[in-house]
Amino acid sequence: MNFLLYYNGILLKGDSMKKIELLAPAGSFEKAKIAFLYGADAIYCGTPKLSLRSRSELDNDELEKTINYAHSIGKKVHVAINIYAWDDTYEEIKKQAIELNRLKVDAIIVSDGGVLDIVKKYAPDTEIHISTQANTVSYHSCNFWYRNGANRVILGRELNKEQIKEIMKNKPKDLDIEIFAHGALCFGYSGRCFLSEFLSGRSGNLGDCSQSCRWAYNVYVEETNNPGNLMPVETDEKGTYIFSSKDLCLIREIPDIIEMGINSIKIEGRLKTEYYLATVINAYRNAIDDYMKDKSNFNADKYINELEKTKTRGLTTFYFNDRNNKDFQDYSGRQYNQNYEFGGKVIKELEDGRTLIEIRNKLSVGDVLELIIPGKIEALEFKIENLWNDETNEEIQTVNPGKLEQKVILKIPTKADKNWIIRRKK
Repeated sequence: MNFLLYYNGILLKGDSMKKIELLAPAGSFEKAKIAFLYGADAIYCGTPKLSLRSRSELDNDELEKTINYAHSIGKKVHVAINIYAWDDTYEEIKKQAIELNRLKVDAIIVSDGGVLDIVKKYAPDTEIHISTQANTVSYHSCNFWYRNGANRVILGRELNKEQIKEIMKNKPKDLDIEIFAHGALCFGYSGRCFLSEFLSGRSGNLGDCSQSCRWAYNVYVEETNNPGNLMPVETDEKGTYIFSSKDLCLIREIPDIIEMGINSIKIEGRLKTEYYLATVINAYRNAIDDYMKDKSNFNADKYINELEKTKTRGLTTFYFNDRNNKDFQDYSGRQYNQNYEFGGKVIKELEDGRTLIEIRNKLSVGDVLELIIPGKIEALEFKIENLWNDETNEEIQTVNPGKLEQKVILKIPTKADKNWIIRRKK
């Protein structure tokens, strides 16, 4: 059967070019606005106690504001209640489910069977999505969740593409499938890990992970012929970060992901900065749209170049292309980007053509900046020729982040809209 399909103004033919959802993280209302601005179709979020991010900035009022804003611009919000819950948490889960149903949230993400039962009962009008924390890696498990009320399953990160294809072929037709495409990998099974609680008393399964897998470790072995004598395992130039993984990056695999019929690709990072969100979401938005527009000329290099400007660890496809892949450990333990950093965020363009921005790192006359433009993969590079104090309008040479919402005035060689993100070359 042939039909006509319009996608972002592009005329497509046939039924193979299905629109895939780009799902982005949002740890606050402000981050949600950035995610939508840079191309997310939907965001996922949650309140601190129930959503595996105990340091999230999103309280109930912020959550309501986020949902209302998203719906006002035709976007979606998925809210996580994906902790493995103790009995004394269920009264709060019940209240949250009732409130989310009232707010008409688009989906609730769960991993615990008990929580699923509560959500079905108290949020009957809301879709249920099964979290990656549930470690779903087979179509048999997908079928189980579907029979128990799930509308979507977020697959475990450990699957390769052939295994995903098998799931797509055998799952219920109207069960959506979502996969992670970018972000931090966990030493545990799709994030289900006890290491943090064991070492620091902070449970990753209740949203308070101390990221123990990123710590530096010294390893010792006991001599076979001399019990009690511990010999250190010497390290080489790679260091001692033996548990720390590289970051997942499947942007080169966008064609395969779209063609196998995945419904949604997900970016990890609810606690990441607005700069990180703008860069990564913009890259994936452009990659998806470019492939949908012209399948024959897809070249991922330009998207990778953008992602390299925000990465803090090495990038890996993990098991997506090869279940035997071993190249996903980041032994360096590096947690910063040597070449770029968050410069600031546009507040507004002034009447005289200059731009007021909120700074996030030190800026000086002569610095090279890049403006990340929503919908364009190439950032606009420019040099700071002048800086003006936002209160006195006096020219200054340098501005440092100090007080809350430190602002400065500069000239940007194009019209820049509110919330556009600026990066600084180090």
